[in-house]
Amino acid sequence: MDVSIAQTYLAEFEVQAPVTRKFLERLPEEKLLWKPHAKSMTAGQLAYHLALVPGGVVRAAQKNPAPAPDFAFPQPASVREVLSTFEESITAVREALPRFDDADLRETWRLVAGDREVLAMPRGQFLRDVMLNHWYQHRGQFSVYLRLLDIAVPASWGPSADEAPAFMQKA
Repeated sequence: MDVSIAQTYLAEFEVQAPVTRKFLERLPEEKLLWKPHAKSMTAGQLAYHLALVPGGVVRAAQKNPAPAPDFAFPQPASVREVLSTFEESITAVREALPRFDDADLRETWRLVAGDREVLAMPRGQFLRDVMLNHWYQHRGQFSVYLRLLDIAVPASWGPSADEAPAFMQKA
């Protein structure tokens, strides 16, 4: 049985979404406005970005060409807002990603700012680079925020200094 590119991405997403949720759930409500440096996003902004990325990217990939985003980083009012946004994002990925066939993912996808093309690449590469890799990069950034706040960092692919990954934990 052949597995499509989209099915491969979705399988990876389904493994990583609960890991990301563990990171988001650890952010204390009273730390939403905290940031490690004047040039950094607040913890709430970064958490919200983590919550929004997968769904926002898969929605953008459905349009061709897609308008460039404004790259605003909203400040959420609560952790509940972050988690709700994350659930909406998960739903968007689960609904949209399986609709892409391999030909769709090989098609050149374009991002435009007004009448200017700012990015052109295979749609599948865009999903891999931004929906997944970009997401992981920000999850790593968020792990540093948690560490600086002295909050236990969840395991992701391997152990953190605070916990073992699920496959290494005793039942």
